[in-house]
Amino acid sequence: MSTLTLGVIVIIYIFFVVWLGYLGYRRTKDSTDFLLGGRKTNPFVMALSYGATFISTSAIVGFGGFAATFGMGIQWLCLLNMLVGVVVAFIFFGKRTRKLGAQHNAHTFSQLLGLHYGSTAVQKFVAALIFLGMPLYAAVVMKGGAVFLEEMFNINYDFALLIFTLIVAGYVISGGIKGVLYTDALQAVIMFLSMGFLLVWFYHTMGFGFAEGNRQLTAIASMVPEKYAALGHQGWTAMPKMASPQWFTLVTSLILGVGIGCLAQPQLAVRFMMVESSKQINRGILIGCLFIFFTVGTVYHIGPLTNLYFLKNDGVLASQMINDLDKIIPLFISRALPSWFSAVFMLCILSASMSTLSSHFHTMGAAFGVDIFPTLGRKRDKKSTIGVRFGVTCSIIFSYIICYTLSANIIARGTALFMGICAATFLPAYFCSLYWKRATRTAALASLWTGALTSIFAMAFLHRAEAAPLGICKALFGRDVLIDVYPWYAIDPIVFSLPLSVAAIVILSLCRNNKHNARQRCEHS
Repeated sequence: MSTLTLGVIVIIYIFFVVWLGYLGYRRTKDSTDFLLGGRKTNPFVMALSYGATFISTSAIVGFGGFAATFGMGIQWLCLLNMLVGVVVAFIFFGKRTRKLGAQHNAHTFSQLLGLHYGSTAVQKFVAALIFLGMPLYAAVVMKGGAVFLEEMFNINYDFALLIFTLIVAGYVISGGIKGVLYTDALQAVIMFLSMGFLLVWFYHTMGFGFAEGNRQLTAIASMVPEKYAALGHQGWTAMPKMASPQWFTLVTSLILGVGIGCLAQPQLAVRFMMVESSKQINRGILIGCLFIFFTVGTVYHIGPLTNLYFLKNDGVLASQMINDLDKIIPLFISRALPSWFSAVFMLCILSASMSTLSSHFHTMGAAFGVDIFPTLGRKRDKKSTIGVRFGVTCSIIFSYIICYTLSANIIARGTALFMGICAATFLPAYFCSLYWKRATRTAALASLWTGALTSIFAMAFLHRAEAAPLGICKALFGRDVLIDVYPWYAIDPIVFSLPLSVAAIVILSLCRNNKHNARQRCEHS
């Protein structure tokens, strides 16, 4: 494709993004509009925004490359994304979150928990973790978009990252959540159509159908590289060997971490607070499921099949074509599909990145300007959004800097890491705020601290995948992990931290309630 044609396509796309961002700016009148879209968001727009926020370059580039290297076992994550991330989230979390948010007039996820438990400490703790921890996830998504541009079009990485960041910053800072929602809806449509074409074109190019593709993929199981076979890889249509290092990575880190962690994502939970009624949440379930199934399911399915393409054309497997698994999908797109689709798929990747990043930046900015420094810029005007906009700007700068410190093969693992921390830290207190009135303020705060600290401790001293690169345990104790006995160093932190966080809120709440009941009985007697 000529540079002129590519430039025209990109300019048209940017024009629509800027126009939708401006539309959001024009329709944002006060802080409620900026943070929650006035609580009157169209349910279909909300569902598309939820799906587009959920699916980032992590899913397309990172998890797609992981699937190409290790196989279709990751399809279990797609199933969990639909059942847990959409059905359970919308029905069992969404309705009650909307109701609780309206009841407390909460504008952020942190504020929702803080007001429910009547604790400023809870609100500020949640907000601080969001503002300080989410830049890591945002940086992972930013890297995914920049890596794709670099690999597909030989664009300078630094230049691509800068321009990409500035565009997202423009419509998030100016248009608030309305700008985010409008652009998310456009980006969701682009992602959906792009994945549909990718699926159809792949089978057309290879000249076989679904069943034959799986048969051929099964037949090359003997070609699994020795280094991956040693980790438990048994072929691209089979699960890894039970209790092998690869099995623990797939099941405990990716499937559990992301599959459960999606329930406690602040940027997703706040979407439920944007609609007027529970009936509108019901209308979004089908759209959300179809979007997740089609986008995520396609890339997780095509990923392993890229091995057949590279074997046919280059005589090597996908992981042998390029060492960085984050670059497998971009390489496949540039080699296997029409040149014009490279530009379209670039828009798909940009859409996935922008939709997720815009929500992250907005969430971090809200945590900063509403929860941590609520009076910033609002002493004279209570409707001012200066504090939130300043927080968005800071979060963008932090994420941009972190992006330059990330190593190769980090996209899938970084996503799972952040979502696992969110699950262990936020999920027990969030669930209890919706379903268990006996949960106490002290117990909720203890649960938050327990989930966060045990996650950080496990990453620094127990889980080799993070502990070895960090080097803290090595510096203090002379070894990568404290327990160098298999399988302990292969088990993801969520397996330890989430049960402990649940135990903290349940046990402390029951103890406090028992003491209260005993005191009442003594007073009556």
